[in-house]
Amino acid sequence: MQFPSVFDRLFCAMVAAGESSGQLPLIFTELADYVEQRQKIKNKMTQAMTYPVILTLVAIAVIGVLLVAVVPKVIEQFVHMKQTLPLTTQILLLCSEGVGRWGPSGLAVVVLSLLGFRWQLKKQRFRLAWHRYLLRMPYLGSLFLNLDTARYAHTLSILTLSAVPLLDSMNISAAVLNNEEARRRLLEAMTQVQEGGSLHQALADSDLFSPMMRHMIAAGERSSELGSMLKRAAAMQQDALNQRIALVLSLFEPALVISMAGIVLFIILAILQPILQLNNMMG
Repeated sequence: MQFPSVFDRLFCAMVAAGESSGQLPLIFTELADYVEQRQKIKNKMTQAMTYPVILTLVAIAVIGVLLVAVVPKVIEQFVHMKQTLPLTTQILLLCSEGVGRWGPSGLAVVVLSLLGFRWQLKKQRFRLAWHRYLLRMPYLGSLFLNLDTARYAHTLSILTLSAVPLLDSMNISAAVLNNEEARRRLLEAMTQVQEGGSLHQALADSDLFSPMMRHMIAAGERSSELGSMLKRAAAMQQDALNQRIALVLSLFEPALVISMAGIVLFIILAILQPILQLNNMMG
């Protein structure tokens, strides 16, 4: 492993297995498919998140400009005229003054908090606690977990099909996970297998995998088709995960548009109300 930044443990283990078994061309084909699939998943996630992120940033920028630059100048005219402002306009004025006065300080606090959080994540104990919390989050926790378990099963299937020993395969597969709590549990599962336990029971005890995946892995062990069954289970898990992500985004985008439209409508009404009130007084 002379170039660990380029070729990780998965690549090295598979190439070593291919050399010893004389199936190096097949191993390279499997690796190419693996890299291609991971890149497709990454691109799909990036494309799915691009529009909501841009929409959120644009909405925040527009509302910020309205509150800081437009609203104070408009409402200032009514204040000079000694006009009693409606409740909505008073609320809008308070929001505008708050953003103008505390906005830069609040932004600085957010930036410093994020930097401090990133610094804390470098500490093993804090990072493990944070990753444990991520798995417990409602709905999002299951998304993170499904992503990691699909990646684990896919990696384990490739290594198993490449004739890499099971314990080595489990160790390498655990290393590709993002969540350290999930990685810790799967390393415990590896120890359980090392002590003579079955793979499907060890994974069941980790409490990370769905019943469907556990049954498929158990069937693969009984039929001596563990590698192919793991590959099928990983594909099914990834498809289900893609559907859930698509559902979340399909609900998030209209909810965000409706929320932003409601805020803009409130700002417009808060500005128009004193104008209409003044017209009624003059009429």
